Amino acid sequence: MFKNLQVYRLPSPWAITLDELAEQLARRRFMPCGSQDAESRGWISPVDDDQLVHSVGGQWLIALGVEQRLLPASVVRQVADERAAEIAVDWGYKPGRKQMKELREAVQRELMPRAFTRRSKRLAWIDPAGGWLCVDAPSQARAEDLLEVLRQTLDALPLALVRTERSPVAAMADWLARGNAPGGFTIDQDAELHSVADENSAVRYTRHALDGEDVRGHLAAGKLPTRLALTFNDRLSFVLTEKTEIKRLDFLDVVLEQLDDKETDARAMFDAGFSLMTGELRVLLPSLVEALGGELVSAKG
Repeated sequence: MFKNLQVYRLPSPWAITLDELAEQLARRRFMPCGSQDAESRGWISPVDDDQLVHSVGGQWLIALGVEQRLLPASVVRQVADERAAEIAVDWGYKPGRKQMKELREAVQRELMPRAFTRRSKRLAWIDPAGGWLCVDAPSQARAEDLLEVLRQTLDALPLALVRTERSPVAAMADWLARGNAPGGFTIDQDAELHSVADENSAVRYTRHALDGEDVRGHLAAGKLPTRLALTFNDRLSFVLTEKTEIKRLDFLDVVLEQLDDKETDARAMFDAGFSLMTGELRVLLPSLVEALGGELVSAKG
């Protein structure tokens, strides 16, 4: 289950087949770091088989594999400084700036093959019929790590951030002022409001009722919501941000009860969870866009 969603729009439907996507991703399969590579990125199987696109019920899952060599600059500097001290004893004077630069570069080349590596996986869900692409990432910057490689890999990627007629900030402020949200959404007990005049002035509510006069007072004083916890149809909860990000996504018991606890096959359990997640999100995302006034006309298509 995804925990965060950076939400993007594709043409609906997206004119690419499953086989075409898999074939294009295969152009950049993940390869481990070479001896002098600080990092390597490429496409891996989301479920540890030989398929680069995992498909369940017409919903696709892709995964970017990232391997990084852990060689801190402080270690390189330390070893270079130690060798510079030895050189100073032999030469009778300290190496100059240019010589130190060359020495650090030589030390890095020497140490790089022996550095430990760390691997991670970044996931994206694609709904080709509905025109959604969502990256499980806590920020747009982290999502861009995957999208940058995807753009470099595919022949074309007609992708855009979701843009709505009303900004999330304006909509959330209206919902808080009225004490309720539209279209199956209910306001929970977490929020963050920031002052327009003073960016350092902020108030955060955690597990606190948001229908009181204190919240409306902050709104009247010019503070605007940048985060608001919501529940949708009593089935899932999340935090909406001013960038239309979905964070702390949590599927409630009424949804999780649909999973068969007696299922023992790991692949079947994964597929059931993925199918359940995407089914709920395919209802949530259009409803959220509608609650925000619909998509901008200029952003559609």
